[in-house]
Amino acid sequence: MHSFLFDLRFTLRELRRRPTFTLTTILSLALGIAATSAVFSVIYAVLIDPFPYPGSDRLVELRLLDQAGNTRYTGLNGPQLELLRHNAKSIESIAAEDYWNLTTTDGDLPEDVQASYISSEDPNHWGLKALMGRWLIPSDAPFGQDPQPVVVITYKFWQRYYMGDPNVIGRTIQLVHKPYQIVGVMPPRFRWRDVDMYLPLRVTSDGKIFYGASFKLRPGFTAAQADSELQPYFQQFAKESPERFPDKFRVDLRSITDLYAKPIGPTLYLLLGAVASLLLIGCANVSILLLARGAERQQELAVRAAVGAGRFRMIRQLLTESLAIALAGTTLGVLLAWKSLSLIVSWLPAGPFPAEAVIKMNLPVLLFSAGLAFATAILFGLSPALQLSRPDIGRLMQSSGRRVMGNAHAKRAHRVMVAAQVALTLLLLSAASAAGKGFLRLLHADLGYDPHAAMSVPIPIHENTHVSWKDRSEYFEQIRAAIAAMPEVVSAGISTNATPPDNGWDTRFEIFGSAASEKPEVRVNYISPEYLDVLHIPLSQGRIWDHTETMRAAPLAVINQTMARQYWPNGDAIGHQVRIPAMKDEPPYSPAAAGADGWLQIVGVVADVRDDGLRNPIKPALYVPYTLQMRMFTQILVRTRIAPLPILHDIRARLVTLDREQQVMRVRDLEAWITDLQEYSQQKFIATLFAIFSVLALVLAAVGLYSVVSYGVATRTNEFGIRMALGARSVDVFRIVFSSTAVNVGAGLVAGLLLSIAFDKLSTRWVMESSRNPWILAGVTLILIVAAALACFVPARRAASIDPMEALRYE
Repeated sequence: MHSFLFDLRFTLRELRRRPTFTLTTILSLALGIAATSAVFSVIYAVLIDPFPYPGSDRLVELRLLDQAGNTRYTGLNGPQLELLRHNAKSIESIAAEDYWNLTTTDGDLPEDVQASYISSEDPNHWGLKALMGRWLIPSDAPFGQDPQPVVVITYKFWQRYYMGDPNVIGRTIQLVHKPYQIVGVMPPRFRWRDVDMYLPLRVTSDGKIFYGASFKLRPGFTAAQADSELQPYFQQFAKESPERFPDKFRVDLRSITDLYAKPIGPTLYLLLGAVASLLLIGCANVSILLLARGAERQQELAVRAAVGAGRFRMIRQLLTESLAIALAGTTLGVLLAWKSLSLIVSWLPAGPFPAEAVIKMNLPVLLFSAGLAFATAILFGLSPALQLSRPDIGRLMQSSGRRVMGNAHAKRAHRVMVAAQVALTLLLLSAASAAGKGFLRLLHADLGYDPHAAMSVPIPIHENTHVSWKDRSEYFEQIRAAIAAMPEVVSAGISTNATPPDNGWDTRFEIFGSAASEKPEVRVNYISPEYLDVLHIPLSQGRIWDHTETMRAAPLAVINQTMARQYWPNGDAIGHQVRIPAMKDEPPYSPAAAGADGWLQIVGVVADVRDDGLRNPIKPALYVPYTLQMRMFTQILVRTRIAPLPILHDIRARLVTLDREQQVMRVRDLEAWITDLQEYSQQKFIATLFAIFSVLALVLAAVGLYSVVSYGVATRTNEFGIRMALGARSVDVFRIVFSSTAVNVGAGLVAGLLLSIAFDKLSTRWVMESSRNPWILAGVTLILIVAAALACFVPARRAASIDPMEALRYE
């Protein structure tokens, strides 16, 4: 024990004497451990264990694939749900769903809450028991009957609204002035649809009311088998309501993991590759530093051996130093891992992964990364210890303290590690550059409208309010006019579904005079005439309807330039007529004006606006008066003279004067509509992390190269002295040092370029930009050459400043 404490004190003294070596090795290990552990912890939570539901691999949702392979959505009415529930052999259970915002009205201040209405016929659909109380049961909402006034709340809502009251079961909560009894609290990870509460859904035999649906497959059945079984049913459904289905389609049941977890999978796996490369670079750095450090200590070990130190004693001392470095690096790595995990989670895009996923540090991965770091430190610390514990005492004692005898094996190992570091760093830099270029492309995309100083105010209405078409259209206009009259507001317009850059509903339409079999699709947008002014969208031809025409639901339409070019390339779109068969009166949820499904006359053409995200081509778009068909919600687009969000309180006050129960859903400025897009936030996320990891890799590679060059200069001190004594100039020494390094760096650059070219397919698919771009490859190559030159400059300058007489005197 005494000798171990002596070794430990000596180790700490040695590490303090060489702070640069100590800090570099510790940080190299720590950064690799932290980054790898944090990223894999996210992967484990999001992709491997995203859902807490037993049999979650059997939970599927309905999608349709049309003839072109595009995904389509459709709902099911009550009779269709019952038909599938009782006849489909591959389906174990079906949960019909609806979603709405409610308001608590039993407290001093009303609170907006998100509610999911769920049919209660299959209480074991998700397979999780309530934390307290119970889940919804069949008697809560028998088919065709009004549901019971009961509610199940989430753990999060229970903690926030009731402060975790253990006696909450049986209490009453008022929602829009109606009392509901709380019958259950769900566990923390039960966050289906990420809402606040669940209420029983009233499912009726009304064929005009459609619901969303979650299916659970029977054990032993695959989604493909269920697709085949359900296909005839849905073909029959399509005959009953053809406007809700493509002409040709096939059923495509998709697991909730595929829908909600896997979309971000490629991004995370790509980042895992990046941090694994960073970990390898860090371990290579430690290996280089330990090998070089061991070689520098040959004379020290020779002196120890000469005075009687045993081989085991010297191995133990060097191994103690390696373990100290590994322990310090691992400890710091664990701390950085916890911190970096919270940082990565804060940067994660909000939408692309399930709310049920609990992202926490994954201990097995942390232990693996730490174990790899320990193994690296011990392996490359032990290797020199074994070699140097049997030094050639006579030869080493004759050499000076300034001269360090390198061996061919160590030099070969250094060259290979430097080349590998350069190759991996170039790969990371090229990927980061491609990701950054892809993000800049999104950042500078031509939107076609002005999102600055504007916001969207979503307005829901409650069930059984403003039911008639006239009442609802007038109420929406009152809201718009009240907001437009505010002194801070420049203009306000209605946009039921037309808030760009991903707006409109794909709907089949007909062109007057075309063949009946031709049923192309267009993105239909429901707006008021002020919409164009709010967004600064220019009208290129014709006109838009006025206020009077809006309030009488005039059968008029405006199209975008893409639609005009596609269907009327001669520029004569104005005056033609189109029809949208699906625009039917469906009270009380979607009242339509009389004749809304008739022919609409095109009266104008507007400039193209991004309507299918920032990457995809602009789709043909049709704008119609919002009063033709209304939903249970609308949006008021508001352009302001000041920053828009601060006036939200005043807007709410205006709405209360119209209806004291009127809610406002999540308000965002129009720039947030862009930054919240999955393609934008995901590209920003990957570009940011790749930039960080590639910079760290560049620094680590430069440090490794500096260590190797310094080691090489130290082993050739006597050679440089002799050369300069024979007339060599400083520039010649510089050339020798740089040329000896150029081979290693050059080999690494070639390998890195080949890796980047091989990576191109993944880069184009996952980073949305090619890594084979010659400008990217040239740029990152130049960066690495400059970094290598700077890493070599200090050792080369030291070699060029050697005093030849002093070097020869020591020889």
